[in-house]
Amino acid sequence: MSEQSADESEVLTILRGVMDPELGDNIVDLGMVRSAYIEDGTAHVTIALTTAGCPLRATIKRDCETRVSSLPEVSQVQLHWDELTADERTRVMERARANARETAAPTQIPARARVISVASGKGGVGKSSVTVNLATALASKGFTVGVLDADIWGFSIPRMLGVDSRLSARPAGSDEDRGKIVPDEKKEGAGLLKVVSTGLMVETEETALMWRGLMLAKAVEQFLHDVDWGEVDYLLIDMPPGTGDVQMALARLLPQAEMLVVTTPAVSAQKVAVRVADMARRSHMPILGVIENMSAFTTPDGASWPLFGEGGGERLAEEIGAPLLGSIPLEPAVSTGGDTGQPVASSGGRAGEIFHEVADRIVNEILPPINMADCSASSMTEVPVALPSE
Repeated sequence: MSEQSADESEVLTILRGVMDPELGDNIVDLGMVRSAYIEDGTAHVTIALTTAGCPLRATIKRDCETRVSSLPEVSQVQLHWDELTADERTRVMERARANARETAAPTQIPARARVISVASGKGGVGKSSVTVNLATALASKGFTVGVLDADIWGFSIPRMLGVDSRLSARPAGSDEDRGKIVPDEKKEGAGLLKVVSTGLMVETEETALMWRGLMLAKAVEQFLHDVDWGEVDYLLIDMPPGTGDVQMALARLLPQAEMLVVTTPAVSAQKVAVRVADMARRSHMPILGVIENMSAFTTPDGASWPLFGEGGGERLAEEIGAPLLGSIPLEPAVSTGGDTGQPVASSGGRAGEIFHEVADRIVNEILPPINMADCSASSMTEVPVALPSE
């Protein structure tokens, strides 16, 4: 295999994580990638769109640039645009219809959902707290947010969100329509939280799940295949610590996922968190950013005490080449809110404000929701419009 063909294979592999939300498949298998290669550190990718007027172009552009730029040998990404011919549009449409008609979706997560995997290299850094408060902040802005507690052994999401109903099931509608698990739901401001956790399946919160690694991965797989998530704008996944079976299963099942790495200011936590970032890169999963949890404690008189050290989040962000999205101060209200099911993001305080600032940055800059307005599959039957060059 030539060097260029090897480069092309690597770029195509990572582009399989870029979904066309309208058609429910990735742009490589849909035949939308005309060419992809790396030359002198620049990745050149040519993408043929179904129609010039669809606003999904901006979404596809952003997702392609984010994923391809995560390759270590790529210093910049140059996207070139083309448009599918009438025959190609017909083939794409046939594939999309065949997928919908003849094959079950790989998961029940809608293609338009933004998937954020909240991960850490070690336990005890407040990863679940970050998941819960960020989900709460996003939902308060009017979004429907799924929360998947993938920390099967160490489930804590139900208590932290104040949900305790046992998961129910929707019966099968036909031989083709299998029964589905129904998430627990909680209104949050103008939005909605949809929660799935093994904590909503066991008898009590104290029940120990004595499962081996493969069973954990299978449980997460079932949560993705057999839960009726419905329409969600964002799906936040509270990952178990480390780089084991569950992490590898999710990278395989949700190629559109992006990782948010949580660390504390301590150097030891930062060094361990590098490992989970390395796992993300090896799995072709872009890193959304870093959140430093448990930063300095501020006393009522304004004195700041860095009880767990300083600078870990900033150092980690610099080392893995990702933005530091926020530093969450050490506040008693954060842990109290988690114990009582009242996340600090819904009750105020400086920590709550920062979670909302991080949510605003995600929505407006880093991972905006996919707007399907004015896009429909019928647009592919319209007269082609010439694409402007960039």
